[in-house]
This record gives sequence, C-alpha cells and structure tokens, in this order.
Amino acid sequence: MEFAYALLVLVLAVFIAAFILLVVGTIYFDLSNSEIPPGVDQPVKLRIIHCIFIGTAVLGKVLEKLGLCSQLGFTRSMRWGKKLGEDPKLFIKDLQFEEVPVRIYQPRAPSAGRRRGVIYFHGGGWVFGSINSHEPLCRYIARESESVVVSVEYRLAPEHTYPAQHEDCLTATTHFMKTAEDYGVDPACIIISGDSAGGNLAAAVCQTLVSRPDLPKVHAQVLIYPCLQAIDFNLPAYQQNCGVPLLFRERMAFYVLQYLKGDASCLEDVLEGSHIPVDIKLKFRKWLSADNIPKEFKVRGYKPKVPIECSNEVYEEVKKCCEPAFSPLLAEDAVVRQLPESFILTCEHDVLRDDALLYKKRLEDGGVPVTWYHIENGFHGIISLFDCGRLSFPAGKKGLDNIVNFLRSI
Repeated sequence: MEFAYALLVLVLAVFIAAFILLVVGTIYFDLSNSEIPPGVDQPVKLRIIHCIFIGTAVLGKVLEKLGLCSQLGFTRSMRWGKKLGEDPKLFIKDLQFEEVPVRIYQPRAPSAGRRRGVIYFHGGGWVFGSINSHEPLCRYIARESESVVVSVEYRLAPEHTYPAQHEDCLTATTHFMKTAEDYGVDPACIIISGDSAGGNLAAAVCQTLVSRPDLPKVHAQVLIYPCLQAIDFNLPAYQQNCGVPLLFRERMAFYVLQYLKGDASCLEDVLEGSHIPVDIKLKFRKWLSADNIPKEFKVRGYKPKVPIECSNEVYEEVKKCCEPAFSPLLAEDAVVRQLPESFILTCEHDVLRDDALLYKKRLEDGGVPVTWYHIENGFHGIISLFDCGRLSFPAGKKGLDNIVNFLRSI
C-alpha cells in the first residue's frame, strides 16, 4: 500500500514538474521570440493567447514523440472548436454542396423579401480552422446583418495542396449561387467573404467568377486581413511586424508553402525572396511594390530588399504561386476592373497589412468602390477574438461591427 502511494506521489510530481516546465518554456519562448510594439490593443491578453498557442504546439510535439498522435492532429483538435447549441435567432444546418461540407445559418425571423447571402471561408493558414472554429463569427454576422450565411469546410493542407482549397470554395459558391432561392436568398445579392487564408480564397473565387456569365454577378466581397501574394515577404508590414503575434513573418511563409506544395523545404529561399526570378518580379512590380504603399505605413521602418537571383530548381517548385488563383494581387487589370464592390479590413500590426493595401489600390485604380477599415491597434486574428470572454478584444468587436454595417448597407 505504501509503495503504491509513493508511486502515485512520484507520478504526480513528475506530471506537475512537466507542466511547470511547459509553462515556463512557453513563456520564455514568447518573450524571447515575439515583439509586441506600443499601441497594440491589450498586449497582456495577446501574450496569454500566444502562449496558449505555443503551449499547444509544444505539447503536440511531445505527444508526437511519444507516439500518441501527430503534432498537427493534436493542434488541429485543440483549435477545431465545437459546434455550439441551438441559437434562438437562427436555423442552423450542416449540408453538402456537391460533396463540400457547409454549415448554413438562416435567420428565424420572417423577411418581407429575399435576404442577402454571405459565403464565408474561414482562416487558419490553409492548414487549421474549420466551420466550428468560426461558428461564433458566422452566427454573429448572420444575426446582426440579417443575412443567410454559408460557412465552407474546405480541404486543408498539407494533406491537400493548391488548388484543392480554391476548388472546394468555388464549388460551394457556384452551387449556392445556383440554388440561392431555395434558402430564401436573392441570387443578385450574394457576398463572398473570408479572413486571412479565407480572404485569399474569397478574392480568388471572386476573380474566377468574373469569367462565369452563366452565374449571377457577385454583389460584393469582404476581405479580412487577406493574404494576397507569395512573391515578396519583405514588404514594410513584413519587416515591421515580423515577430508580432499571432502571425510571424516566418510562419506566414511556412503556411504559404504548406498550401502550395505540402512542405516547407524552400522556406529560406521564400523569406529571402530568392524563389522568384528577377525578371518575373519586375513584371509584377507595377502591382507589387512598396512604392505603392502610402508613406504613413513606412514610418515604423522599412529597408528595401535588393533583388536576388533564384535557382531554376527552386522556382520550378514554387512557380504556381505566381498564378492569380494563388496570388490574387497578380490578376490582370481586365479582371480587377470587373470585380464587385469591396470591403477590406486591415490591422496595423499585421504582416499581411500591405497585401491588402496594395489590393485596395488596384481595386480603386480599376474603378471598383472600396470601403476600407483599418484597426490602428489591431493584430492578425483580432476579429476572431471578438467574443472570447475575458480574452476578448473590443477593437475586434468594433471591426466586426463595421463589417456588419457594410453588409446591411448594400
């Protein structure tokens, strides 16, 4: 009996020690690798959330070493979220749009006419995220804008690489456009939206649908801190915010490569900018250049990068990143001019800020009406943290309300 008790105490002590080590290591990693600049909304909360993300990844790695599960699988399960209970203001159904899983949110209140429809593509670096993780966001949009919202469960990388995600989102969108009236939606009032990687997919799907005269014209697009190019990871925003949670510069390049080809074997080349030939960079310079970014977004520091030659071998691996379906910022002017009215949300302390600013300029130059909302004290992912109890961010809620107001106005 005494031996069993001693063994239990020993096991408990080891568990507590391991837990303390995990917490201390997580805090040390956060403090030594991240940088939260002055002006960020509620920096302590941001550090706590970042530490939770780091701790989840570290614990996943430990479990992988023990042979219990993969780090990716564990991290996904922790970030997956869960389906919430019934909503008194919404009918919620899980459906399949031509084999693509979707979740549809329909207001219960009667409507005098057909409602607007909102297609939503979740963020998560094309690797994480789900219709569950973005359920609170989609419910809020559906309730507050009185819209029918369709959240799409597209396939994830690295198991499925480009263009699988784009194809899933396009399939779900075209199906909804053809059947919109079945859900009480006006086919002429469908908005395509998404955040982060989902913003990339939303922009790409909108561009693809420009060449589909058989379908209703997309009414608007909503792009929330979208990733729109994989050519230049040294724009001012990448330099200024390279270590700002919740999205580091290196991590963004890692996600791009997972989406593109399922591994990050040429990560350093991508970060250095040596993955694309100089002549191709020059071709895209009219659209992708720090010169097109307003001066006020360079005051926190910017050092232009000297173009570096790349090897043919590396370029062959990543050349698909130059396709507009992967990098919507690189679409031809003739396509951009046909895009619908747009809402673009950016955050000052976000590596993807300049992608959106450059796209905003392209849209405006093409005569497309743009509503822009910039969160001065915001960081990447803040919109999803609008309703997380004590870890909520008022700036995220304000940004989300601006999106809702835009939807109600069109």
